[in-house]
Amino acid sequence: MRADIIKSSDEYAGFWREYHLCTLTTMRPDGSAHVVPVGVTLDADSGIARVITRKSSVKVANILAAPAGEARAAVCQVDGGRWATLEGPVTVRTDHVVVDDAVERYGERYRRTPAPDPERVVIEIAIERAMGNVGLPQSKVKTAPDVTQASA
Repeated sequence: MRADIIKSSDEYAGFWREYHLCTLTTMRPDGSAHVVPVGVTLDADSGIARVITRKSSVKVANILAAPAGEARAAVCQVDGGRWATLEGPVTVRTDHVVVDDAVERYGERYRRTPAPDPERVVIEIAIERAMGNVGLPQSKVKTAPDVTQASA
């Protein structure tokens, strides 16, 4: 699916407003993938996905180690059979206005505001590709069958 799905599909954009943990994938200097759990917010109007983190994190180091203009990243979230991935070029933003905006967006999606952190930065992915399958029903918690019954 092309990136314009995030603007044209209420269901797809809505999935990114639900409370789900995500993964962020960045590339290490040796070319291997670094995948970590994160919270992500989607600004569908601007086509930007944001992750707040500390400037000393490995994910930030990976992005900054890439040649200028070549850093790329992907974020993904899964809920049962529903999933969505956003990919594109990535930058690290340190401007306090940008960081404060990202923290506010995070607070709205995850219903909690992170404690102030002077080391906080924002990873921004300019979405070039969006894909996924969000047309399935939401997952339901499944319980294990009761195996405590005695057999005769």
